[in-house]
Amino acid sequence: MLTSKARAELRAEANELQAIFQIGKGGVEENLIKQVDDALEARELIKIKALETAPLSAKEAAEALAEATGADVVQVVGRAIVLWRKSNKLQVASDKLQIKGGKLPAGGRKNAAKR
Repeated sequence: MLTSKARAELRAEANELQAIFQIGKGGVEENLIKQVDDALEARELIKIKALETAPLSAKEAAEALAEATGADVVQVVGRAIVLWRKSNKLQVASDKLQIKGGKLPAGGRKNAAKR
């Protein structure tokens, strides 16, 4: 579970991200879950768009994806979903950030690299 401070820092970082997936009329299916899981492992922080044709609302889709992938929902704004999960592959980045128990240090990712 993310702290409110960590969530705020991740929201700020997510502003610069482009959506890498779209949830369409197929909804949240196994193929989408697998792709989101792989993307979270590679990037940790991802943005997804829920199209108007999606059978679920953006909030419902975010909760379903978070539950299926073990991620945290950072935010849902309109049709944009931001998910975060600590990655095992990005060990170097996590060590620099000193993420323990899903918490980011004060100053966030951008400032952690300068320390």
